[in-house]
Amino acid sequence: MVVMIRLKRTGRRNRACFRLSAIEGRNPRDGRVLENLGLYDPLAPRQEEQLRLHADSVLEWVKRGAQLSETARALCKRSGIELPVPAGRKPRKRKRSTTKIAAKESRDRGIFKAKKERRLARIAKAKAAAEAAASTES
Repeated sequence: MVVMIRLKRTGRRNRACFRLSAIEGRNPRDGRVLENLGLYDPLAPRQEEQLRLHADSVLEWVKRGAQLSETARALCKRSGIELPVPAGRKPRKRKRSTTKIAAKESRDRGIFKAKKERRLARIAKAKAAAEAAASTES
């Protein structure tokens, strides 16, 4: 049995309010709750009224092995609850072949060469225009 700590939507249409709940992973979003851990009202007028969590209950569920959803983790962090860092997977490093690396480098060299040539052409054109303007004035 996997226990998730996630948000459960309450409130009415266009006036959403959420409960932070410990729910069995197989249950639907608004299904049977094991324990309510707090309240999140994003439309509350004052910042301090938006989020009310029971920190000790959240920590107890996390110690028992409950997993937090991304939103629940962000709300706990926002309320100042120190959560253990999840043991996630390391990001996968892509291994590129030497031919692909060489192709990318040659493509980049061509792009940078073309940019440099265009820049030098603009500078030469601006100098020529400045000299032409200076010769017509004198």
